[in-house]
Amino acid sequence: MITEPTATARTTPATHTTHTAPAGPQGESLASLARRQSNLATYHQLKAARIPPATIAGRTRPGGPWQRLLPRVYLLQTGPPDSRQRALSAVLYAAPPAGDDPLGGTAAALTGGAALALIGVRDAPATPLDVLVRAPRAVTPAPGVRTLTTSRWPATITVSGIPSTRPVRAAADFAARADDPGLVRSVLANVVQAGWCHPHDLHGELRASRTLGRPAVRGAAAELVAGVRSIAEARARDTLTATDLPTPLWNARLYTRDGAFLASPDAYWPDEGVALEIDSAEYHYTRASWHATLRRRLRLEAHGVLVVSATPSMIRDTPTEVTEALRTLLSLTTPRHTPPTATARGHQQLDLFPPG
Repeated sequence: MITEPTATARTTPATHTTHTAPAGPQGESLASLARRQSNLATYHQLKAARIPPATIAGRTRPGGPWQRLLPRVYLLQTGPPDSRQRALSAVLYAAPPAGDDPLGGTAAALTGGAALALIGVRDAPATPLDVLVRAPRAVTPAPGVRTLTTSRWPATITVSGIPSTRPVRAAADFAARADDPGLVRSVLANVVQAGWCHPHDLHGELRASRTLGRPAVRGAAAELVAGVRSIAEARARDTLTATDLPTPLWNARLYTRDGAFLASPDAYWPDEGVALEIDSAEYHYTRASWHATLRRRLRLEAHGVLVVSATPSMIRDTPTEVTEALRTLLSLTTPRHTPPTATARGHQQLDLFPPG
């Protein structure tokens, strides 16, 4: 089960914040508003808190205690905004000025790469700030902010006090606007690999958003449905597809005959009992992680699985050496005296992308 992170908003302690007395029944007090919205407020909220327009103008003059981040959105502190405040300012800018609570996620929500970066998805670009806006309302883009009007409003979550779309929708909105095919491939793979959504759910969201018509998106989604979970695996799949080698299972879960989980190699040929393991030095900086990799390999070999090990750079720079090593092991499987005792169980290779 995927647990979606939530957090409450916090203020920036290293900067000076200007507060006023409670506002009374016409609006939330400025002090309360600043605490709840990370030292941010809209023009409408300031007026509701009984701050006169002349005071707003005076406090946002050059050298004043406040700053205007976006049209009608103000930072109530002297120091620069952090990345989280900039993201929240984009949502406040896009939300209806006199609507429901802008933090409720009912009319405006962070999406795309910025929402994915907020939850720590690797390679997801934190800028520009994409904000989903509920139709029929349209919002003029602002510097660093892109708005997307939709009639297909999603369920939203709150991350660090910022209304955001769920990762599966954020990934689809990112893919719909990204121009770099390699970045699309990487970000979508990282969303799935980190466990934020299942590849079939992502495929459904991409189809619903009519994004599968883009070749880069369609190719990346096809890889994920096939079981690929990283850029290195995607490159390996491209390399193997260009050869006459049999098609492997990707990230299949292998079990012993008594039902105990054995391992999940990157690629596995069940008929031949051959596995490809792509090991990145990035994940083997510690002695413990390297020993865990060696123990997994020993378990596979103890059950008759022949293993070819390669690094992502080998897949990229010397793919022929990797494929020839695989070809040799695959050709040795017929006369083997000790066939593998591992079985791939419950692994589906679904073709959700028919030609044309």
